[in-house]
Order: sequence, then structure tokens, then C-alpha cells
Amino acid sequence: MPETPLPRPAVTRRIPFAIGAVLIGAAIGFAGVYGIGGLRRDAAGDPACRPAVALSRKLAPLAHGEVAALTMATTPLKLPDLAFEDGDGKPRKLSDWRGRTVLVNLWATWCVPCRREMPALDSLQTKLGGPDFEVVAVNIDTRDPEKPRNFLKDANLTRLSYFTDEKAKVFQDLKSIGRALGMPTSVLVDGQGCEIATIAGPADWSSDDAVKLISAAIKPAAAGL
Repeated sequence: MPETPLPRPAVTRRIPFAIGAVLIGAAIGFAGVYGIGGLRRDAAGDPACRPAVALSRKLAPLAHGEVAALTMATTPLKLPDLAFEDGDGKPRKLSDWRGRTVLVNLWATWCVPCRREMPALDSLQTKLGGPDFEVVAVNIDTRDPEKPRNFLKDANLTRLSYFTDEKAKVFQDLKSIGRALGMPTSVLVDGQGCEIATIAGPADWSSDDAVKLISAAIKPAAAGL
């Protein structure tokens, strides 16, 4: 009697990713993963954020080179009103930047890619920071509050304003909507608090590629979009 051929295993699509050698501790409880090329996009969306998705489509051709890892928004998504503190210990929220384009960045001193990325973020703030745009880099060190301050000082990163969340809740808030899988994480947000693009992992924000894309996000008409 002839043997019945065994079924061929299904071919699964593998998504490349890089695993970072950093962990957040028990306060966050996740393995640090960065450099992921794509993030989950929820099926539902906020209708108020449709203009951000339209802008994202127009910006997509600019997401190359040093910012090729950006995942452009395809579903209208308003970010949670992230809460943290400024350098004086005063409470701040993402909604404080309504009307301005913002690059929200989460970083920590224990995260090697984060530390390497900070000079580029400082340079981006120097080039484009103003009434229409700001880099909002939120530190999530949960132990020594002076360590991140000293890092910025020693690295002479003077253009970035200091923001902190010692409970790392901002990470959890972004993780809950699939926009933070590891460190660093950056989200480009429009003036209504809507996602334009997200990147899991570092980028050279001082590069011409990054400056051109973000300049177009700030003033699309001037960029011919």
C-alpha cells in the first residue's frame, strides 16, 4: 500500500527584527526590543486624525535613508494625553503642545541606542525647534533622577528641554496602543495630537533625510505637499 505523503508545512513570513541588549526592570517588565520595521496598526481610528493620515501618505516618499525605518500612520490615531514632568518638577501633558508638530521621544540612560541618539535629537531641536516644532524627549529612568540630567550636561546637550517620567507610565501608555515595543521609541505627532509616524529604534535625526521629512510635516504647503 503506498505511503500517504506528509502534509507540507505552511510557510510563514518572517519579519526581521533586532533585539536590544537592554531591559527596563520590574517597574516596566518587558524585554527591550528595538529596530522593528513595522508596528501594529489598530483597525479602528479617530476621525479627527484623518488629516494626519493624509499628511502621512504625502510624507511617505521622504521616509528613506536615515529615516527609512519610520512606520507611517495608516489609521487615524490620537495619542493618549501623555503626562510627565519638566525640569522644574511641574506637570506637563502632550496637549500642552497643541497646535505644534512634536517629535515625542522616550529615552533612558541604561539604553545604549538612546544615548547614542540624543546628540542627533539635540541637533534636530537646534535646526527646527521653535513656535511650530519641538523635540519632546522624555526620560524614563526609574531610579537615580540625577543620572539623566548629568548625562545631558556632560554631553553638552543644551537645546533639548528636560522632561522626565520616573514611573515610566508614558511608555506603558504608548505600549497599550502598540506604539512602544522597546527603547528608544519616537512618535511624530501633529498639532492635534495625532500620529503621523512612529519608529521603534534610533534614527539619525540630524541627517538631511530627517530634517527634510520633519520640515515637510511642519509646513507641508511650503514643501509642496
